[in-house]
Amino acid sequence: MNYETRMDVNELSESGTLLEDGEEQRARKKRNVIIALAVAIIAVVGAAVLLSGGDEPQAFTGGSGEAAIPAVTVISPGQTTNAGIINATGTLAARREMPVGVVGEGGRVVSVPVEAGQWVSAGQVLAVIDRSVQSQQTASASAQIAVARADASLAQANLDRALQLVDRGFISQADVDRLTATRDAADARVLVAEAQLGERQARNAQLNIVAPAAGLLLERNVEPGQVVGGGSGVLFSIARGGEMELLAQIGETELGNVPLGATATVIPVGTDQTFTCQIWQKAPVIDQQTRQGTARCAMPYNAALRPGGFASIQIDSGAVVAPRLPESAVLTDDDGSYVLVVNAENVVERREIQLGAISDEGILIAGGLTGNERIVARAGGFLTVGETVRPVVETAASAAAAAQATQ
Repeated sequence: MNYETRMDVNELSESGTLLEDGEEQRARKKRNVIIALAVAIIAVVGAAVLLSGGDEPQAFTGGSGEAAIPAVTVISPGQTTNAGIINATGTLAARREMPVGVVGEGGRVVSVPVEAGQWVSAGQVLAVIDRSVQSQQTASASAQIAVARADASLAQANLDRALQLVDRGFISQADVDRLTATRDAADARVLVAEAQLGERQARNAQLNIVAPAAGLLLERNVEPGQVVGGGSGVLFSIARGGEMELLAQIGETELGNVPLGATATVIPVGTDQTFTCQIWQKAPVIDQQTRQGTARCAMPYNAALRPGGFASIQIDSGAVVAPRLPESAVLTDDDGSYVLVVNAENVVERREIQLGAISDEGILIAGGLTGNERIVARAGGFLTVGETVRPVVETAASAAAAAQATQ
């Protein structure tokens, strides 16, 4: 009897322990559910704060209604007058580069009396080619003239004697005509010999390679003893008058805003010197790969300007009236640059834009906006086109604070 009593007590004790374990497990599950709900609420509130660009978080009351719509910061930039400064880079070059090569038949170079970097005058000899063979040919042509003149003198004398005898009947008129033709042919051979001598002398003159105009000698690609000819290529390169220019590469939109005659400031790489140039030509063709065109900016000679060097340029394009946006509002993808606009129904739309000059104040919008739109200022990458949002207009004070934070 006592044994059975003890067994009942043990059984009751074990069942009581099982009941307590079950209650503890249910309590633990309940705590886990509460923690999971709290984490989810915090995540939703954090996402709303991120979409609103750091604005004051709104109370979350549920998954439906106005509070569930994300708040975003929008700006309306309007139209502002901006200084028309276009920054670009380019390569220095001679404004009018003249390549000089072999004009005549060529030969062995005897001497090169000039060096790169020298100033040369028009007609100055740059290289002398051996003319020993050509000199003998010139002498032969000169002798042929003497022979032709002697033949012409003899033919004229024969004709004169015949004319004195024709009246006496000793010589027929046919003989006179024949002698006249012989005299005329001899005179023509004199002219041919003189022309051949002139041609030979002109060829000899071309053996000297001369400067076609005055300027700065940029390149010398020939040495004494070298054999040159018509296929030798460019032997000398001259910058006519020493004039230089910068070939500035500018985007097609900005290139259209650059007026001819505009002044610009050039800063060569590796120096703090500045030079003033003037836009005198814009390329009529845009490169299909880079979407850029070339603006040629002329400047006078200076020893610090070396053709082939790299330089930056600031072009004064005049005042421009256009919207200006912070960099955070401008987005880019494979289709180009764009902004997100909140329409009258508070729905997000994509708007393609053309970018203008970029400065510390923001990005100038060259096309695509009037300035009256409500544009998403920040966190646009977290929005999708067609999404309904709750716009919050950014004030001037908050815009300035955001700009300072970005810097």
